[in-house]
Amino acid sequence: MEYTINKLAEISGVTTRTLRYYDEIDLLKPARIRSSGYRIYGRKEVDQLQQILFYRALDVSLDDIKAALSSKTYDIKEALVAHRKKLIEKREKLDLLLANVEKTILEAEGRLTMHDYEKFEGLKKEMLNENESKFGTEIREKYGEEMINKSNKKFAGLSEAEFDRSNQLASDIIKSLLEGMDSGDAAGVMAQDAAAKHKEWLMIFWSEYSKEAHVGLGEMVVTDERFKVYYDVHRPGAAQFLCDAIHVFTGL
Repeated sequence: MEYTINKLAEISGVTTRTLRYYDEIDLLKPARIRSSGYRIYGRKEVDQLQQILFYRALDVSLDDIKAALSSKTYDIKEALVAHRKKLIEKREKLDLLLANVEKTILEAEGRLTMHDYEKFEGLKKEMLNENESKFGTEIREKYGEEMINKSNKKFAGLSEAEFDRSNQLASDIIKSLLEGMDSGDAAGVMAQDAAAKHKEWLMIFWSEYSKEAHVGLGEMVVTDERFKVYYDVHRPGAAQFLCDAIHVFTGL
């Protein structure tokens, strides 16, 4: 079966403008173009569009989708299995958040009393998933599966007070760090206060502390742009200054 661009847009739910854009960037080319200029799409293109939309539903960038689909090792069955796994994970995450919202509504109506830990269950799961997606590979390689799994378990069990304390510490670390940078001394009082608070913040999440791991994280804050920007957005060089302060704090 073949489809014009208008018909493919109708059955797929995407706009003709989107299909034209996919053609322009060589993501989805029509099977052929009629002499009249109409784009015609066949079964292969329909299947490829389905794959593209699966990836888009998982928030994969168009550049990454293009790279995946053009790879010589791309296997549609393997891709579908991977899509299913990711979608199930996404559904489970949404189900947890939905259940949390519904319980909160019932509590607001006076029909249910939630334990404090329940109020953050879905949100903490969401944060864990986000952190795993952004940094999982790197931190597991650096610290090992066992340590990260223990930390994730500890985070999932945080009380409301611990959760609030972690947010307060994150703010205090930035404040002390910037004051320490004003003096320019990584061994100074405020710089060391930032390092000490950083340790306290870590221990809300980490199952155990080691100076080596603390220094390792400090160095990752500098070398990994995703971590670095968190500090440098407040002032350029803040990530490096924190790393230097941690070295002094640990004596390593």
